[in-house]
Amino acid sequence: MSGLLGRLGDWCARHGRAVLALWVIAAVLLTAGSVLFPGPVSNNVSIPGTDAQRAHDLMREGFGAGLDPGGTVQIVLYSPDGPLTAQRRVRAVHRAMDRIRQVPHVVEVETPYRVGGLAPSMEIGLITVKMEGHDNSKLAENTKRLSAAAEPVRRLGIEAVPADSSTPADKEIKTGASEAIGVVCALLVLLFAFGTLVAAMIPIFTALVSIATGLGVISLLGHIVDVPKQASIMATMIGLGVGIDYALFLLSRHRKLLADGVPVHEAVRRVVASSGGAVVFAGGTVVIALSALMLAGFPLLRTLGWITGISVVCAVLTSVTLVPALFGLLGHRVNALRLPFMGRRGSHGSSSGWASLGEWVARRPWGVLVLSVVVLGALTAPALALKLGSLDDGYADRGTDQRRSYELLHAGFGPGMNGPLVVVADLETRIVDREPEPAMLRILKERVADVDGMAHVADPILNDAGTAVLVRAVTDYAPSDPRALEVVEDVRALRIEGATVHVGGEVAAMADAGARISERTPLVVGVVVLLSALLLLLAFRSPVVAFKAALMNLVSLGAAFGALSLVFSMGLGSGLVGMDPPVGAESSYLSTLFFSVPIDTYIPLMLFAVLFGLSMDYEVFLLTAVRQSYVRHGDNRRAVAEGLGSTGRVITSAALIMVAVFVAFIAYPDPMVKIFGVGLAVAIAVDATIIRGFLVPAAMVLLGRFNWWCPAWLDRILPNLSIEGNDEEAEAEEPSRELVGAARG
Repeated sequence: MSGLLGRLGDWCARHGRAVLALWVIAAVLLTAGSVLFPGPVSNNVSIPGTDAQRAHDLMREGFGAGLDPGGTVQIVLYSPDGPLTAQRRVRAVHRAMDRIRQVPHVVEVETPYRVGGLAPSMEIGLITVKMEGHDNSKLAENTKRLSAAAEPVRRLGIEAVPADSSTPADKEIKTGASEAIGVVCALLVLLFAFGTLVAAMIPIFTALVSIATGLGVISLLGHIVDVPKQASIMATMIGLGVGIDYALFLLSRHRKLLADGVPVHEAVRRVVASSGGAVVFAGGTVVIALSALMLAGFPLLRTLGWITGISVVCAVLTSVTLVPALFGLLGHRVNALRLPFMGRRGSHGSSSGWASLGEWVARRPWGVLVLSVVVLGALTAPALALKLGSLDDGYADRGTDQRRSYELLHAGFGPGMNGPLVVVADLETRIVDREPEPAMLRILKERVADVDGMAHVADPILNDAGTAVLVRAVTDYAPSDPRALEVVEDVRALRIEGATVHVGGEVAAMADAGARISERTPLVVGVVVLLSALLLLLAFRSPVVAFKAALMNLVSLGAAFGALSLVFSMGLGSGLVGMDPPVGAESSYLSTLFFSVPIDTYIPLMLFAVLFGLSMDYEVFLLTAVRQSYVRHGDNRRAVAEGLGSTGRVITSAALIMVAVFVAFIAYPDPMVKIFGVGLAVAIAVDATIIRGFLVPAAMVLLGRFNWWCPAWLDRILPNLSIEGNDEEAEAEEPSRELVGAARG
């Protein structure tokens, strides 16, 4: 592989203009295509085989307009100056309803002056709009049109806030300011690391080209497959981080070779043959980890995983083609436009400070190992208190329609109105006689109403075929309240002769998602760990290295989950990351800074896949450097110290860039993005400092020559995919490779 990559890098360097033009054209065309022909995004959070999905399937069978999920939109009215029943307000409401009826696909508009349509205070009411024949994937656009049609009530001072039937996972996430902040922070780190403007711009430029290409592909894929609305933000977060990092590793190595007097094209060939191989393997571990989400049993996660992997593939491709093309075009001008206050910083890949740290760790491995384990244990301990649940709109950003409608429904009708249950009874015997009311309908309503925690149960509806009965029920609890899940289970436990009860709705769907993910988590974790370890085994031909790398990555994950627990589950600073206190929380100053936030059940598994892959990046780059040193002289302790010294600065710079990118996304208003930002930033920071700087080197020193031990039978059957390349430095001391063979034997 190193020979193939070396030839590829050399060809790209010699045909730099053509390669650069091809990438720029591809990025521009794909971006233009995604703007002119944007692929639809999906709000499909269905989970085949679950009880909630069965309830939703039954809802589509003859219950009339608007009962299909995504077919109902509510306009929440609030009159702060008096009751909605005042004559002039009634006239304004009716004018708004007439305008709403003119919106395409609207088939029924229910007045707030019906039973259950007005709150007891008479100041809050609901206009319920039922739609048919519309595109569910464009629910947000339909809701905006309906909200605009309610303008007559706003002229009278009545607040009109839309509330659609989507879940928090459906909310469209738009990117913009966070990416700009991340790019600026990354540029500052690169300027400090390299000291020249041209060198700092190379990783930024290649990452932007990579992201533009990846997002264009993802958008156009929306015409073929269901693309989740979260795909663009996840692809941008991960693609921006790895795209800059991979180019940074290649650039650091290239500048060192140039400083050593190696000709430009020869330096490019060596860089791509060695560091390029490390990039390919590092990217492979990220893609493997994301692809394993296909086993989670949750279509949203499955699609989100492999689509996010597209951005990683684009980052790898630009790193091994576009980056060497830029090296060839720039030549020694890669060091042009040096910043005067930076001196000659970054000319070499090594750092005396990191080299000294490597030697210090190598002299006292036991002490460093024990201290690192204690610190990491302390960081991981809070993870035991991690609280999973449903993150409802009560935690949305203040000022958004989602948050305001949630507040009004909570105040007027109770917390359960924000997450009503949809109870559907599948009948064994078809009901034909509908007059008087069939006993089955009465029994179902009474049994559901008797469940503890039930606040209100609407009149049952029989479908056209007489084969199913639907009842809408409102609990006493908010969707994020764990007690709401208990009510769902109690309703599902009802046994009614002649009928099978199913429960749908937001609360039921999130409960089923949590159960499915919990069931599949061991499988996903096992597959990710085993495949990543196998990839490292192929790369370094050492079972010990592969096992140790997987173990260290799990340790960094523990620290990330510990941080999430501290900030969100324990509430120690949730307000400091921009979260707003939930509806109903006390309004004291401290309550705005410290409050508990549930973490959606799918987020930890997604974080695990992403973090495991990203953490493996630094492991690959560190091990590659250690391996090259060991091949040259066979001294394990010295190889560890030299490996840490040669990669310390570049790994730290790469980690700082990733942390800056992820921290920038914490400023994003969506709670899910904040949670991802905190978890990713903490994990990368811990991984690049405590784990790669202390724990891994200490463990490798203690393992000695066993680091590179491989059973003879395994050594014979493993393909030769060495990623450290055929660097002339190693070739000059080819006899020392016998030391590695002796260690393996």
